[in-house]
Amino acid sequence: QVQVVESGGGLVQPGESLRLSCVASGDIYNIYTMRWYRQPPGQQRDLVATITKSGTTDYADSVKGRFTVARDDVKNTVYLHMNSLKPDDTAVYVCTADIANSATRGWGPRTYWGQGTQVTVSP
Repeated sequence: QVQVVESGGGLVQPGESLRLSCVASGDIYNIYTMRWYRQPPGQQRDLVATITKSGTTDYADSVKGRFTVARDDVKNTVYLHMNSLKPDDTAVYVCTADIANSATRGWGPRTYWGQGTQVTVSP
């Protein structure tokens, strides 16, 4: 089994910063692409940031220049550094990890999802 667990969410004021963490554990041979999504209240879930195993990153236009995604493969962890937060960044942030393990041998990596962490940006 694989567990993907996010942490670091909370209530902050506009302009402040926050760092989210996402740790994958369990039956893991290799972790490939890791992603951060967010879902504002009453809205659809959107892709925020992506980081490949080689470290290539990509961001949604709405967060470029403010958010940075990074990973630590020793710790099986991906981070989302969020600066200059705005009320529009309020959402549940969810992490995914494309993982190869004993269950995926011969089939390619499977995407595992976390439960999410709430980020609220409010004066």
